Amino acid sequence: MGEAEIWFDMITVLGPTASGKTRLAVALAEIYGGEIISADSRQVFRGMDIGSGKDLHEYGAIPYHLIDILDAGEEFSVFEFQRRFLATVADITKRRTLPILCGGSGMYLDAVLRGYQMIEVPKDEALRGELALKSDAELAEELWRLKPTLHNSTDLLDRERTVRAIEIARGELKKVVASRAQPHFNSVVIGIRWEREALRQRITSRLKDRLENGLIEEVEFLHVGGIPWERLDYYGLEYRYIGAYLRGAMQKNDLFQRLNSAIHDFAKKQENWFRRMERHGIDINWIDGSGAQLSQAQEIIKKSLIVI
Repeated sequence: MGEAEIWFDMITVLGPTASGKTRLAVALAEIYGGEIISADSRQVFRGMDIGSGKDLHEYGAIPYHLIDILDAGEEFSVFEFQRRFLATVADITKRRTLPILCGGSGMYLDAVLRGYQMIEVPKDEALRGELALKSDAELAEELWRLKPTLHNSTDLLDRERTVRAIEIARGELKKVVASRAQPHFNSVVIGIRWEREALRQRITSRLKDRLENGLIEEVEFLHVGGIPWERLDYYGLEYRYIGAYLRGAMQKNDLFQRLNSAIHDFAKKQENWFRRMERHGIDINWIDGSGAQLSQAQEIIKKSLIVI
């Protein structure tokens, strides 16, 4: 290990939506004196509580970070997450407290655990002027040309977001700013896995509960507060489908079935991403979601090399 390298001990809890990540992370934080860092692309936004599944009531007295740090409607990227995460984990470690990373946003988790070398790309007004003359289809074609392996198709749902994605892609090619060395994480990674049908039931039950307890009203409040439907569309499935219902593009009796099906598909995509992480060298210790999650996790931690 070189003298300039920085290492942090950490626990990571990951899993698909509705798998029980937050509850397990909180239980581990209570036992080991930890603080939780959210790895969720939507929980950073204030006012997006039910749809993003913040479940703040589960934290109790456990400190948490990277939740409610921006107003809904603002921009947030993997680069910005990584930047804020590194500052947060350094602060937690300085206080001799254990960081616990918890979430289901695969790219955010991967960016930390594999140390993505990312660069900051400033706005390019000349480029934006050039792109303003192009149609949406031409912008999409340009983005696919620059990033033929594009995985995040939500960048194509909003013109402003597509322009920014092109701007970043071109900036990365030019290496506008030299990437900085990333710290290394000695993290034990615990993944929660459920049998397919059990997870489907959990997802369906949770969606019913959220629809009955304010999810539709939350989306309506965000729109009335000034967030356009187009921006709500790429804040995730709940905001996209409920937004379609509220603006009359979908009947209410179709809303639950279509949204429920979409969330099931999303959970499969999350699991595919986790398998991709494993193929790239991330050792995920899987536990049985239907079993005693906490005791399973403790056994894995006992065998790890992290300093508790």
